[in-house]
Amino acid sequence: MKARKSGRFVSRLTRSTMALIMAGGRGSRLKQLTLNRAKPATPIAGKFRIIDFPLSNCVNSGIRQILVLTQYKAHSLIQHIRRGWGFLRGEFGEFIEIVPAQQQIGEMWYRGTADSVYQNLDIIEDHNPEHVLILAGDHVYKMDYGPMIAYHVEKEADLTVGVLRVPVGEASEFGVMTVDDEDRIVRFAEKPAIPEPTPDDPSAAMVSMGIYVFNRELMCEVLRKDAENEQSAHDFGKNIIPGTINTRRVFAYTFTDVETRAQSYWRDVGNVDAYFDANMELVHVTPELDLYDDDWPIWTYQEQAPPAKFVLDEDGRRGIAINSMVAGGCIISGAVIRQSVLFSNVLVDEGSHLDAAVILPNVKIGRRCTIRRAVIDENCEIADGTSIGVDAEEDARRFFITKKGIALVTEEMLQGTE
Repeated sequence: MKARKSGRFVSRLTRSTMALIMAGGRGSRLKQLTLNRAKPATPIAGKFRIIDFPLSNCVNSGIRQILVLTQYKAHSLIQHIRRGWGFLRGEFGEFIEIVPAQQQIGEMWYRGTADSVYQNLDIIEDHNPEHVLILAGDHVYKMDYGPMIAYHVEKEADLTVGVLRVPVGEASEFGVMTVDDEDRIVRFAEKPAIPEPTPDDPSAAMVSMGIYVFNRELMCEVLRKDAENEQSAHDFGKNIIPGTINTRRVFAYTFTDVETRAQSYWRDVGNVDAYFDANMELVHVTPELDLYDDDWPIWTYQEQAPPAKFVLDEDGRRGIAINSMVAGGCIISGAVIRQSVLFSNVLVDEGSHLDAAVILPNVKIGRRCTIRRAVIDENCEIADGTSIGVDAEEDARRFFITKKGIALVTEEMLQGTE
């Protein structure tokens, strides 16, 4: 077996840790992309789903007890996990369990991120893990959780928050914190209008990644107390962290490369522009997110599709793809693809030109089409001669246009233009 070079911290700590992936959010900022699917089930990077990244991080880190908490529009997410993530061995205490919202405390769904964990404390306590790792199911990154859990133990922390630095102008989208000389969190504000910069760099702020390590007993105690508070929003960022920093040992763990200490890749693909950018970054010659890393594979389910095929070799009818990613099952028939990401089973007919396009699975693009700076959702059929990304006014009448001018096209939008 090939030796791995990642320096993974697979130990008793990771084996005695249970991970909870919160995958129940609406993802409304992704607009029509989450009209019929949960955000963690959204396709990304040519062949994956967003949920594959935290799941792969857990498995690669040696964490093999994983609960996925679902709620809104979870069918495609549940289907994907059952098809692609059923390889752990239950007889060895390994599992990935899908836990739908069950209204365990009355006729209400999850009231917040903390409440989603509180409503499943019985499952957690049945397995009796030493530590609990709380993760968001809608971020794209590669991370070894072992060093973070080891840091948590070394600091004798009650709660450890994964953090990174972002430009202060972007920090209002996150929980922002201030730490002392020992990295203990002394102030925390959820999505403040005026974020507090870091003391050593006024242009940056320290923000939460939505990754938390708890001592199990403390977590259960804190969540039960929070559940009794009718004034609480039952949210980790709004209530749990601010409510514990003065009475508990709460530390920040900066997400950096273990060897170089440089800040590692992490993306919150929270809106269509961020989603488009995250896909476009991958067609660069050396992208920050290395999907070809044998030492840290991203696992997924994908249907058995034939290889991508490029056909026709005549002037004006040549099937080519340049600086692009093309998944299995695609047929590029006399079309030109540039700076684009094509998911599985995309058909592009002759004379068409795609430039900076993200094409999700099972899309058919007719002849002589021009598509630029666009996201085309699953199962769309683009009629012959269609232009997208050419006439801004015409696009705005038919499709959703982002702040950066990216056109989001769905099957329903195309039906409305017929």
